[in-house]
Amino acid sequence: MRRITRTIRLGCAVATAGVLLAGCGLLGGAKGTGGALSGMDMQGAAERADGMFYATAGAIKPEIEWVHRATTTGSCDVTRYWAVMTVVSEQRRGNFLGVVERFWKASDYRIRTVNPSKDLPAIYATSSDGFDIRVRLGYKGQAFFQVTSPCVDESKVAAPTKVANGRMYEGKIPTPNVRSDFWSAETSAPGPTASP
Repeated sequence: MRRITRTIRLGCAVATAGVLLAGCGLLGGAKGTGGALSGMDMQGAAERADGMFYATAGAIKPEIEWVHRATTTGSCDVTRYWAVMTVVSEQRRGNFLGVVERFWKASDYRIRTVNPSKDLPAIYATSSDGFDIRVRLGYKGQAFFQVTSPCVDESKVAAPTKVANGRMYEGKIPTPNVRSDFWSAETSAPGPTASP
């Protein structure tokens, strides 16, 4: 009986140690290697996030002005943030979101959620390699973009290398202050809008 009890205890101890070692990454389950982007580090993920935003911003015509907001890192992910400095009027928000949504669908992003709120509309999507991307419109028609990576290998993350296409701001980024004949117009524009 003692031998059976000892064997069971030993088996439980080995199983528990295996779970703990796997959780710590010592058995091949290292942080960042079990996700969709095995071998990518935080810097690579930040560059991929930048590329997703730049491609999206490039698809928006007429051109919008934007600035980098911030970069944050989690335990194994990276998030980049941007603010649009072009005023997007209430009447043109649907057009703006429609352009973004169509581009994301054409880029094979899966649209997860569309928030049709009149005051704070937003679209949330995910790329085929697991990056979450979102756009939301906030106070005074300011659009904000955010891209968050899946879990990747830990590394240092440098600031974006591409210079913002608008004015640079010291300290807090103000509300949008760039007028566009199209995006800031307070009349409805013909054409498709974001799906409800």
